[in-house]
Amino acid sequence: MEQREVPGDAVMTRIGQAVMLLHAGDREEARNRFGVIWSEIGERGEALHRCTLAHYMADTQDDPGDELAWDLRALTAAEGLTGAMVTDTAARHRDTDAVRALVPSLHLNLAEDYMKLQRFEAARLHLDRAWNAVGVLEDDGYGGGVRAALGRMEQRMRGSAPGEGA
Repeated sequence: MEQREVPGDAVMTRIGQAVMLLHAGDREEARNRFGVIWSEIGERGEALHRCTLAHYMADTQDDPGDELAWDLRALTAAEGLTGAMVTDTAARHRDTDAVRALVPSLHLNLAEDYMKLQRFEAARLHLDRAWNAVGVLEDDGYGGGVRAALGRMEQRMRGSAPGEGA
């Protein structure tokens, strides 16, 4: 997921700062900062905040089960926003569009989590859902990157499925 700063959104700015720590290799400090932000916004915070934070918090986890739990939180937040009745506020539309573009990546992450846990049917389900959602992606670097990652995951699944020698 590509982190985009939202002008005037202090929570997204703080999430972005923690993401920079994560990308710089300081997973523990990033995890700590994400934890503080999560304790402030929790399950009732804005869907875009919850989705973004949970997505990145998953990347800081050492245990595949914990990673899965955070990725499921991210998807739940995304589905809550994209499936909700959208009001006519510009911010709500912006958030909905931003989250809708993340859905293929969220399903890809879940497929990867389930692969790590050797739950191949669940992995296949989320990979299929990711493929079904790629139509919302632009033909840009982000969209191309997600599509390429889906292709790599497809290859890994073919090599790891039960009965195929992995």
